[in-house]
Amino acid sequence: MRILVTAGPTREYFDTVRFISNPSSGKMGCLIAEQAKKRHHDVDLVLGPVAIQPPAGVNVVSVTSAREMWDACVGVFEHCDAAIFTAAVCDYRPSRKMNHKLQKRAQDRHITLLPTRDIAASLGKIKQHRITIGFAMEDHDHHAHAEQKLRRKNCDAIVLNGPENVGSDDAHVEILSSDGQWTGPFSQSKRGVADRIIRLVETLVLNSV
Repeated sequence: MRILVTAGPTREYFDTVRFISNPSSGKMGCLIAEQAKKRHHDVDLVLGPVAIQPPAGVNVVSVTSAREMWDACVGVFEHCDAAIFTAAVCDYRPSRKMNHKLQKRAQDRHITLLPTRDIAASLGKIKQHRITIGFAMEDHDHHAHAEQKLRRKNCDAIVLNGPENVGSDDAHVEILSSDGQWTGPFSQSKRGVADRIIRLVETLVLNSV
């Protein structure tokens, strides 16, 4: 089986050195890629800017912006059996990037933000027989937002987690399947969660044949 995994943050620059981003470490996505490889799957890891080393033996596509991640995922997805979207893609980007560093001034500056493309939702529309797993990072109305994302992104399952998991070696998560069933919350090492997600993908792919 060939699996696409996205991981890490994106950076959306408004001048040559400053950008909008988020604190995603990429740990979860890299561990999912690692576990998939250990279970003898081919893995394409589309990886945003992170400080950790990606696992050995997987095809790593390094990207910076949401647009670059979009382009990489579209190029890989048609050859995959499944995709797992763990990346924390910025929801907005500056409308323009200055070609020089903006100098500090004693007055307000205003930046217009435009929405970025929703990679999981876009690929969910064209996935056909392929399996897609999304992630929902929520800090309020957790279940409602995860359920909305599952439908909007046309995912086969979505993993609900919270800001407390960022950068940690452990994770407290719940998994919602497309039939509306929740696993119930559980805490486990991120490696353990990664193994559980890969086994879920294997089952879903097998059932989709």
